[in-house]
Amino acid sequence: MMIPLSYNSVSVHLGRVPCDLLPLIALDSVLRKPCFSVSQFFNCGSQRRSKKQNNSIVMSSNNLRTNNFLRHVESMRLHPSGAGHIPYLNAIILGESLATEEDDFVLPSEDFASQANVQSPEQYLKLYKRSIEDPDGFWSEIASQFYWKQRWGDKVCDENFDIRNGNIKIEWFKGGITNICYNCLDRNVEAGLGDKVAIYWEGNEPSLDATLTYSQLLDQVCQLANYLKDIGVKKGDAVIIYLPMLMELPIAMLACARIGAVHSVVFAGFSAEALTQRIIDCKPKVVITCNAVKRGPKAIHLKDIVDTAIHDSAQNGGISIDKCLVYENPSAMKKEDTKWKEGRDIWWQDVTPQYPTTCPVEWVDAEDPLFLLYTSGSTGKPKGVLHTTGGYMVYTATTFKYAFDYKPSDIYWCTADCGWITGHSYVTYGPMLNGASVVVFEGAPSYPDSGRCWDIVDKYKVTIFYTAPTLVRSLMRDGDAFVTRYSRKSLRVLGSVGEPINPSAWRWFYNVVGDSRCPISDTWWQTETGGFMITPLPGAWPQKPGSATFPFFGVQPVIVDEKGIEIEGECNGYLCIKKSWPGAFRTLYGDHERYETTYFKPFAGYYFSGDGCSRDKDGYHWLTGRVDDVINVSGHRIGTAEVESALVSHPQCAEAAVVGVEHEVKGQGIYAFVTVVDGVPYSEQLRKDLILTVRKLIGAFAAPDKIHWAPGLPKTRSGKIMRRILRKIASRQLDELGDTSTLADPSVVNQLIELADS
Repeated sequence: MMIPLSYNSVSVHLGRVPCDLLPLIALDSVLRKPCFSVSQFFNCGSQRRSKKQNNSIVMSSNNLRTNNFLRHVESMRLHPSGAGHIPYLNAIILGESLATEEDDFVLPSEDFASQANVQSPEQYLKLYKRSIEDPDGFWSEIASQFYWKQRWGDKVCDENFDIRNGNIKIEWFKGGITNICYNCLDRNVEAGLGDKVAIYWEGNEPSLDATLTYSQLLDQVCQLANYLKDIGVKKGDAVIIYLPMLMELPIAMLACARIGAVHSVVFAGFSAEALTQRIIDCKPKVVITCNAVKRGPKAIHLKDIVDTAIHDSAQNGGISIDKCLVYENPSAMKKEDTKWKEGRDIWWQDVTPQYPTTCPVEWVDAEDPLFLLYTSGSTGKPKGVLHTTGGYMVYTATTFKYAFDYKPSDIYWCTADCGWITGHSYVTYGPMLNGASVVVFEGAPSYPDSGRCWDIVDKYKVTIFYTAPTLVRSLMRDGDAFVTRYSRKSLRVLGSVGEPINPSAWRWFYNVVGDSRCPISDTWWQTETGGFMITPLPGAWPQKPGSATFPFFGVQPVIVDEKGIEIEGECNGYLCIKKSWPGAFRTLYGDHERYETTYFKPFAGYYFSGDGCSRDKDGYHWLTGRVDDVINVSGHRIGTAEVESALVSHPQCAEAAVVGVEHEVKGQGIYAFVTVVDGVPYSEQLRKDLILTVRKLIGAFAAPDKIHWAPGLPKTRSGKIMRRILRKIASRQLDELGDTSTLADPSVVNQLIELADS
């Protein structure tokens, strides 16, 4: 879809002075008495902070009426409360630092907005409204930009989203014949991008790097695809990929997609037990792995883990794996030191170069499976989230383009592993569908020191940097010096993914990493959604630190109460989605009943995200964490993310994780694990100060019952905090800690246990 690049005229007055306008800017057509133009505002410099603006806004009744689906989005056009006077509104323009915790808004600069893919609230509203009122036309127009061997049928979308009307069904572009690998690679080569770098690979050691152009990547994908076909892998067969962040990981994903095989990437940090579960469930024709990988100074013997999993799959599940393709990673392990089973194990480098660099495409229906990605649940059978081809392709490409304001000249780096959905959608498929140049990093972000990320940013001139709040907080804890010794001048857009980012970390990310120049796309989405659902569009509207802001095109978020009743205006409740979107997952592999029960039965007529959410008076969305991470204290429902954010706002708190524990009086109590800034000693006074901070920012009812000092938090190698372990430690159920093999540093658990009563 072509989006016009004109900047719409708006009226605005901002600053830390009396102000009558929301920086989301009431449009000229909405105002009876305009203030002054946006160009005047952007050019007035520091003078705007001394000027007083006494004009008031008078809304016509026509402008207050909204369509049902726009009722919380169109607040962007209006005064923050819908009407009335706000005596002080604190806002800055992109390029200025967020000086205090009281700064509420960061407004796109005129220069950034004028070049953005979406440039104003009015432009967004026009597109969003069409995506809801005419989804067939909206998504057909976008889908037509990709190659389809055969166009879809009369229905763009066919769905039943209400379990009361029968089985849940979601179909997009049914009857359309395409191939996502062709659209990622062949289509770009044919468009003249063959010599453009597709992947910049950065090894664990700073001295190791490599590149692949789109032509070279296509050649290697075809060679692997031909090998897989030769050993009997066919359309619809499953392939397990257990690889670290080598270039061979996206190569393997694309090779499977090329021949219609269903890939299931398993994060190369999962234990043999977790890998066994996935092998038994999807019954793959082949497992692809490498002999070992180094994460920082530590070598991880992946082939040994695979050997155990293959053995256990046969013993416990009757699943026999006849072929295991092994990539030799010489920087981590010598070939001769690798354990080997003749007849089953094959070296990647020995066989794939023998195959042709062209491979016919297996054309698939839009609703044919593309990949299985298992959620990393700690107990019970893992959930195999199934995504299909056509809708996922269209949605990931579109969300990547607009949420990051992608330009063809950008160098993009997402720090996620392809073992997670972020690596699928925003390392491999979304970027390559747009012909982007992507950085793939094998190592650890703190190796050889905490400046490694910014060294990589400068080395490759990264313009878009997308990472997790956990990493942001970790680097924040290590100090500004590791950041500021590098230039980072290439950075243009920052992004956050995986969990709500607390405002203090958001401000540090914005002020220090981005030098106050870069908007932050704080994205909310899930493995199940396939792509961004609620996200800033960097040039379209102001950002609030810590808020995911507004829904992406075609997404209709609602907040409901415990009875499933939609709540209007400023509120807090359960986040649900009305109607489907192209990137939605279609089922849980082999268990459609569980799919319906988990996601569609809790609130009939909606997709239930499992997340809590609040919406402020301006219509901005704030994610409060998983509903099962909501603590009910004496009848107060308290989001753990909210308490964590309050704790981390204390200058001596580097990171916090909050869980609920049983309390004989209150039902549940609040138990907080706190990591302090380096050099700060544990003390009773600090403990009191932290509790007072929560009381001040949230209320006495949210004050932690226990502060547990934590030198570190138990995290997976992707940076996720394993709250299951924290709950067991808090409850003193130390014999029920379960599998800790996926932790980046398992010794943290013993440290936490030792400090339990300190």
